[in-house]
Amino acid sequence: MKHLPNLLTLANLFCGCIAIAFILNSQPFLTTDAQYWVIGTEQAYWGGIFIGIAALCDLLDGFAARALKVFSPIGKDLDSLADLVSFGVAPSMILFKMLWGAYMRQPNAIDTPMLSMTPAFLVACFAALRLAKFNITATEQKWSFKGLPVPAVGLFVASFPLINWFNPMGIGAMLQGKWTIYLIIAILCWLMVSNIRFFKFMPEKWKLNYLWPQLIIVIGTLVAIPFLKIAAIPLAFILYVLLSLVYKRPETAETANI
Repeated sequence: MKHLPNLLTLANLFCGCIAIAFILNSQPFLTTDAQYWVIGTEQAYWGGIFIGIAALCDLLDGFAARALKVFSPIGKDLDSLADLVSFGVAPSMILFKMLWGAYMRQPNAIDTPMLSMTPAFLVACFAALRLAKFNITATEQKWSFKGLPVPAVGLFVASFPLINWFNPMGIGAMLQGKWTIYLIIAILCWLMVSNIRFFKFMPEKWKLNYLWPQLIIVIGTLVAIPFLKIAAIPLAFILYVLLSLVYKRPETAETANI
């Protein structure tokens, strides 16, 4: 049982590798009709699904480590390496393919240089930097994260192929502009290395003044699902960022008033 956390971490890595394989095999074709707007193929769709499974494994390995009281430097480094692949490299591949699709829609698509799509890999680079900083400052991030957690980035980007596939409320079509994608890349990279404090989704204490941000995210996402469908995932991400900007840990606020 003591190896269970590491096995779950390896499952995270395995799913991330499968996601990359699916995404690599996707092609940027465009189909439009009165109801659907689809960029890419079903492979990109499954790539997003496997990133989601990787996130579940990442969540479970933490639970298993705490339940079994099994902690080691190897486990910490292994977790970061797995996260880099599943939530850094795989999402970068999604953004690369989305940029490719955006450029293929243009009249001069055949003349598009490959370098036009390479900014997508900045997400993987900044994810590596974010994970390296976390590994040396983990003790300072007991109740919150300094900088946007990499798994949150991975889940956010993993929703894009599903949104492109189902195009709820036309949101998939809105994501196809190259400048929109470049802007998303820039914001994600900045958030990962920013000094913003992002609260952990598992509350410090099960009291309302500690867990109200989590409740807002859960309730807001559940309410949005019937209307936004899969686009409720990006909504949850946006709520997480906005609430982290305003949330103050109760003890910190009380101490400031003394």
